[in-house]
Amino acid sequence: MLNNLAPQSPDALLALIKLHAADPRPDKIDLGVGVYRDEAGATPVFRAIKAAEQKLVETQESKSYLGPEGDTGFVTALMPYIFGTDATRGGRIEGMQTPGGTGAVRLALALVQRAGAKRVLLGTPSWPNHAQILADVGLEMVPFAHAKSDGTADMDALLGAIEQSGEGDVILLHGCCHNPTGVEYTDEQWDTLAAAIATKGIFPIVDTAYQGLGNGLEEDAYGTRAIVDAVPETLVCYSCDKNFGVYRDRVGAFYMVAANSDDLPAITSNANALARANWSMPPDHGGAVIRTILRDPDMTQMWLDELQSMRERIRAVRERLAAADNEVPALDLTQLARQNGLFAMLPISKEQVAQLREDHGVYMAGSGRINIAGLTMDSVDQFITGLKAVTS
Repeated sequence: MLNNLAPQSPDALLALIKLHAADPRPDKIDLGVGVYRDEAGATPVFRAIKAAEQKLVETQESKSYLGPEGDTGFVTALMPYIFGTDATRGGRIEGMQTPGGTGAVRLALALVQRAGAKRVLLGTPSWPNHAQILADVGLEMVPFAHAKSDGTADMDALLGAIEQSGEGDVILLHGCCHNPTGVEYTDEQWDTLAAAIATKGIFPIVDTAYQGLGNGLEEDAYGTRAIVDAVPETLVCYSCDKNFGVYRDRVGAFYMVAANSDDLPAITSNANALARANWSMPPDHGGAVIRTILRDPDMTQMWLDELQSMRERIRAVRERLAAADNEVPALDLTQLARQNGLFAMLPISKEQVAQLREDHGVYMAGSGRINIAGLTMDSVDQFITGLKAVTS
């Protein structure tokens, strides 16, 4: 039976990881893997995570099953950071834990598909797994251009896609720190977008994977809250993997916003059934650790300080790259300072990407996406030299 399976294309990023690992050059640069790296090039475990894990070792009394909803204390503790002081919107919001942000996106798309959705509007380029999940759950993707060549959001394309949408359509949005472009909506654009969605009556899903790595926790939540406050129903997918640095622990949350609290039991029962069929229950450890942090004021402050340090380092690298604009006349690097988060897209060809790798030890995705945090202040000059060489 298994001989009936056709070979699938290998994941390009995983292949890039292997190439980088096999490169003996000591000054090689990894801009492909989408994780935060500090100035030493490491992806450290947060001090707040270590403190919470130690407390769990000392106090956790059981590892028995929690059920498909996971750690509800973790889910509840996150809500004020995502939704603000009125975290439940009068009892209209319920949540559950998921295996990473990917699990939350999968659950959201499976839930709207079960509810009758057929098409999903998606700004492109987007996180590659969005399209893969859409195809796997049987939803049609309707693409529209997310960004313009000047590094700003293409509002005309966005509003045009919404205007042309039909009954039962869904739109999938990045809540902040867009992956892979780094191009975000301004607060005013979020307000315009939310009003357009409400007027047209399409269903929004907000994927928030990098809160706190852009302008700040509150600032990065603006878009999610604008959508939640403008429409009767929405779904919010959330990842803690990046802003708590717990990538391999797979810590995500999924929130259902209903038109009224009476609708929540039916919605959550379907979400629980889908979760049960997919992963039964999510991994507990990361959620328990984050719950422990958010319930302890000292640990919370420790986490906030560490998150601020990450954000400031990413911003410093962006500004350093932007300042080198005149060194690479073929590219407009100034727009990198106006963008947010870990990622950016450089308008270079696959051949130029290959030349960067072969001649300068710079490893990046063939699409031109780079992980800003893969650079340090010591390696920026090498990267700029390489860019100038392959684009001149």
